[in-house]
Amino acid sequence: MSLALEPDEGKYLSSKIKMEQVTDEVLAPMGRFPSLPWHIAFGMAQATALLLLGPVAYQMFNGLGIFGITNPVGWGVYIVTFVFWVGIGHAGTLISAILFLFRQNWRTSINRSAEAMTIFAVMTAGLFPLIHVGRTWVAYWLVPYPAERALWVNFRSPLLWDVFAVTTYFTVSLLFWYQGLIPDWATARDRAKNKFFRMLYSVLSFGWTGSTRDWNHYERAYRQFAFLATPLVLSVHSIVSFDFAVANLPGWHTTIFPPYFVAGAIFSGFAMVVTLLVIMRVLFKLEHYITMKHLELMNKVILATSLLVGYAYASEFYIAWYSGHEYEQYQFVSRALGFLLGTSGSIFYACTFWGMVICNVVIPHLFWSKKIRTSIPAMFIISIFVNIGMWLERFNIFILSLHNDFLPSSWGYYIPTIFDWMVVVGSFGFFFTLFLVFCRVFPTLAIAEVKATLPAPSHGSRLHGHHDDHHGHAAPAAHSHAAEAH
Repeated sequence: MSLALEPDEGKYLSSKIKMEQVTDEVLAPMGRFPSLPWHIAFGMAQATALLLLGPVAYQMFNGLGIFGITNPVGWGVYIVTFVFWVGIGHAGTLISAILFLFRQNWRTSINRSAEAMTIFAVMTAGLFPLIHVGRTWVAYWLVPYPAERALWVNFRSPLLWDVFAVTTYFTVSLLFWYQGLIPDWATARDRAKNKFFRMLYSVLSFGWTGSTRDWNHYERAYRQFAFLATPLVLSVHSIVSFDFAVANLPGWHTTIFPPYFVAGAIFSGFAMVVTLLVIMRVLFKLEHYITMKHLELMNKVILATSLLVGYAYASEFYIAWYSGHEYEQYQFVSRALGFLLGTSGSIFYACTFWGMVICNVVIPHLFWSKKIRTSIPAMFIISIFVNIGMWLERFNIFILSLHNDFLPSSWGYYIPTIFDWMVVVGSFGFFFTLFLVFCRVFPTLAIAEVKATLPAPSHGSRLHGHHDDHHGHAAPAAHSHAAEAH
C-alpha cells in the first residue's frame, strides 16, 4: 500500500496531488483486473447474499409461517429491516445536496460513494415489501391503476404515502447521482482503448464535450437537483414514521416520530458511509483522497446525531411519564425492565433495548477523543456498532409496541427464527455486493470536483498529462467557480 499524502494545513487534500494523477488513480480500477482483496470481499458479500435468497425461495413454497411472525406482530423483521435500509440512504442525499448548497468542499471526496450507498440501500429496502406480501408475483396490485378488478388503493393510508415518498426519493437520488457521473463517463470514454467500452462510455456520457456551455448547463441542473433533493432528506423518513405515528397504539402514537426518525436515519447513514469509506480506501488505495480529515468530520457528525438520538430516547420516557397514560407508561417500563418479568420473551426484548442504548448512545461518545476519532480500526468498529444499534432501535419501536397493546388477551411474543436472522444478514450481503460492483465498474470519486478542490496546485499540474482527458474535465476550476457564482 502506498503511503498517503498528508493534506495541507487547513485543507482536505495535499497540494502534491496532480490533476492527471487524480484521473489515473480514480479510473484505474475500471481498467485493470480486480485485486485479490476485492475478490475476497466480493465472494464474502455474495455468500452472505445467499442467506437472503434461500429463505425467500423457501417462503415462496411454504408461506410466511416459516418466520416467527405471530398474530399481533404481522411483519416481523421485514418492516424492521425495510425502515433500517431506508434510513441508511439518507446520508447520501444529505452529503450530495445539503453540503453542496452550504459549499462544504470536504464532501467532494465522499459524495459519489455516499450517493451510490443511497441508491443501493433503497433498492435493498424495496425488496422487503415485495417479499412480505407472500405472492410477490402479484405485487403490482399495490400500484394504483385502472383495471377490470375495480380495486383501488386507499390514499388515506400512510403505507401508500410510503410508496410515493420512497419512489420519489429513489428517482431523484438516481438522477442526481447519474448527473454527477456524466463528466467522468466522458473522461473514461476519452481514455478507453477498447472499442466496445469507448462506445459504451460515449452513450453513458450523452455526448459530453467539456465545453463552457456543457458546464453551465451541468451546474444549473446540479443546483436544481440539490434544491429538489434537500426537502426529501426531511420528508421521506418523516412519511415513513407516519406509518406508525398515526396509529393509536402505545409506543407509536407520538408527534416526536418525524424528527426522531430523521435524526436516526442521518445517524445510521453516516455510520454506514464511514464503514464503506474505510473499506474502499483500503481496497482501492484511495488514502490520498479519502483522508483522515474527511473521516474525522464524518465521525463528528455521528457524535452530534448520537446526542440527538439519545435526547429522543429520553424524551419518549419523559412524555410517557408526563402524559399519565398508563398503557404508554407500561410500554416503556416493560422495555427497560423486562428482566424483572422473568419470561424468555421479556428478557430478550430488554436485551434489545439496552443493546440499542449502548450502541447508539454510549459507544459513540468515544468520538469525543481525537485519538479514537482518528483511528481507522476504532471508527470502523464503532460504525458497525452504530448500525447494529439502529437496527435494534427499529426492532424496539415496531416489535415491542405491537406485541402488547391495550388488551392482554391479544399479547404475544415475537421471537425471530433462524430464517428471520438469515433474511437480515442476507440483506447486508445483497447491499455490499451491489456496492463492490459499483467500486469495480464506476468512477468512485467525482473527478472534476476533486480536481477543483486541490489546494494551490502549480501551473504545470493544472495541465493534463493526457490529451484524451480534456473533454471530460477541461474546466474543473470553472466548475468550482460556477458553483460559487450560483
